[in-house]
Amino acid sequence: MGVEMCGVMRARAAMSVRRVRRMRAGRRDAGMVTSEYAMGLIAAVGFAGLLLKVLTSGQVQTALQGIVQRALHG
Repeated sequence: MGVEMCGVMRARAAMSVRRVRRMRAGRRDAGMVTSEYAMGLIAAVGFAGLLLKVLTSGQVQTALQGIVQRALHG
């Protein structure tokens, strides 16, 4: 009786593993969840703020103006 019970338990465990794998496989292409969208949005806003700060600094504005003037007069 113990051997039969062991076989039944193995079969149930194998079925559970297959069920979990099917569930996970279905989720692979599901896309991002809301928290991932939120983190991506926060990162994008932070990067945009940093880029804005760099581009509006005096040194970068002077360099960009110099490039534009050389392009127009060259």
